[in-house]
Amino acid sequence: MKVSAHTALLVIDMINPFDFEDGAAHAKAALSIAPAIGRVKARVRDAGGQCIYVNDNFGRWKSNFLQIIERADKGLAPQILDHLMPDEEDLFVLKPRHSAFFQTPLPLLLESLESTGVVITGIAADACVLVSALDAHMRGFDVHAPSDCVAALSQPRKQAALQVMRNADVLTTAAG
Repeated sequence: MKVSAHTALLVIDMINPFDFEDGAAHAKAALSIAPAIGRVKARVRDAGGQCIYVNDNFGRWKSNFLQIIERADKGLAPQILDHLMPDEEDLFVLKPRHSAFFQTPLPLLLESLESTGVVITGIAADACVLVSALDAHMRGFDVHAPSDCVAALSQPRKQAALQVMRNADVLTTAAG
C-alpha cells in the first residue's frame, strides 16, 4: 500500500463504547483489526498524511469526540484504545449516518488537507466502511480499504463487502 503526504487515513467507528445490539461481537471484531490499523496509522503519519477518526454520534447530537473516548471505558474498548488512542494532531468527524461523507464536513476537510487518497479502515465492512469507500470513490479519491483493517460480524459479510469494493475499483489488499 502506497501512502504519501496526500493520504488521509479514515478510522471508522473504532472508538466506541459498543453498548448496542451485537456490540460485543462488533467489539471483538474491532479488537482483531486494531493492531493492523495502528500500523497503518504509523505509516500514514510517517509519510506526512493525516489520521481522521470518524464516528457515529450515537444520536446524542451533543456528543464530542472526547466524550466518545471517555465512554469507551468498558469491555474490549480499552484494549482497542491501546492500539488506536487518538494523538493530539489527529482530526475528528462525527457522522449522523453510515457514510463518513454524508452530511459531514469530511469532503471540505479532505480538500483543505489536499488529500488525493484515502485509506478506509474500521467497522463494519458491510455497512459504514462499504458506503464510505463507495462515497470516496465517487468523489474521485484513490481509495484503499485494507482487508486486514476492516471487520464485519462474520467473514462471509466481510468478504461480500470486499468484493463489492473490488468491483468498484477500491483496492482491498492487506496492508501488511
